Amino acid sequence: MSPNLSHTLTFLADLTRYRLAPHFGKEAPMPEVPQFEADDHAFTRLVLDRQMTVDEYVALSVGLVCHLRPVFFDEIVAEFLKDEQKDFKPIGGYRGGHIRTFLPTGETVVFLLAGDDLVRRLQVQQMFGQEHFFAREKILVLDEVQAGEPAVSGKLILDSEWVERILFGMVSRPRFSTTFPAECVETSLDWDDLVLNGQTLSQVQELLTWLRHGETLFSEYGLGKRIKPGFRALFWGPPGTGKTLTAGLLGKHSGRDVYKIDLSMVVSKFIGETEKNLASLFDRAENKDWILFFDEADALFGKRTGVRDAHDKYANQEVSYLLQRVETYNGLVILASNFKSNIDEAFVRRFQSVIHFPMPKAGERLALWQKAFPEKMQLNGLNVNALAQKYELTGASILNIVQFACLRTLERGDDHIAEADVREGIVREFNKEGRIVG
Repeated sequence: MSPNLSHTLTFLADLTRYRLAPHFGKEAPMPEVPQFEADDHAFTRLVLDRQMTVDEYVALSVGLVCHLRPVFFDEIVAEFLKDEQKDFKPIGGYRGGHIRTFLPTGETVVFLLAGDDLVRRLQVQQMFGQEHFFAREKILVLDEVQAGEPAVSGKLILDSEWVERILFGMVSRPRFSTTFPAECVETSLDWDDLVLNGQTLSQVQELLTWLRHGETLFSEYGLGKRIKPGFRALFWGPPGTGKTLTAGLLGKHSGRDVYKIDLSMVVSKFIGETEKNLASLFDRAENKDWILFFDEADALFGKRTGVRDAHDKYANQEVSYLLQRVETYNGLVILASNFKSNIDEAFVRRFQSVIHFPMPKAGERLALWQKAFPEKMQLNGLNVNALAQKYELTGASILNIVQFACLRTLERGDDHIAEADVREGIVREFNKEGRIVG
């Protein structure tokens, strides 16, 4: 643990005593703010890199302390209260649902920094405004309160990822859940394994260029004044043509996590729930530099309809809300659809890139067949070129066929793939798609 963190706990304890003492007819000295020593700890870097004021430093420390020592404030307040008393209302705070110790609110920060000084109280509260970097970057925020209640009575919430960074020196990936309906897309493959036509591959490389240099263009070259943050792309084409793999490779080669959104858990039949689910998702992703990948995006990004009833009205509101959030997201958003025509034109106009993933042609199919077979398997005279010429299949279908044929081969205790097994695999794939083998 950083010495700066230890010094901070001591300072915060003394500051709390300093503010409490006058209310009980006692005196306590005003503590001096500790001088930070440079080290590589996340807490030190956060305070020094942001050149935090004393007020910001104290607010951050109050948000952190309950994660370090949940009984921190209870023990200090108990030094001043009588045995039968439990709480001291001027310091704010609340009792958690799963832990009954004192947890801080915005009022806790205001009390420690301003006491009863009205002018100072107003100054301190400005830290919790939407324009402050605490809120903009979702580092430290106040929870929403019910209408009519003071904003500073909201729970003081330090972002869970910053808590992990400070306590453990790492950030774990969010788990798939109802509150985060997305899974991280990872791949062991590389660009050589992706078979695309030249035009599609060129457009994909443009996305990689933006991921590498977009921030420089946006900030250092001043385009941030003229263009909206982030980048929006549409991948469209038949299933199995490489859209998901492409998204994974973009993340792999740009050092970013790619999250594939499960739209079945986002879209809700209840009014307002879809927007709520989307807001939670985008709030979690904000400033994380994630790539958001919406597969089968037609379910949520489809064309708006004429308003015939209340259902149409709210469905259109969902699309409009989503359009707004996509436009303000400061990372890469990829929508994937089987058909470009299924996506609302309002979205398409705002995409910087629309990339078609067509069915592979014969030459591309040949490359897919050649890459698909394991090196340990013998093709036994199988004419792969003829397969590529005759059967119009996607890369995903070809992999399914190869897997089927290889399993049949292993079941025989052999390492020579039989042409009959490959042919049967082809028939199975055509039947799945409702097609007849020619």
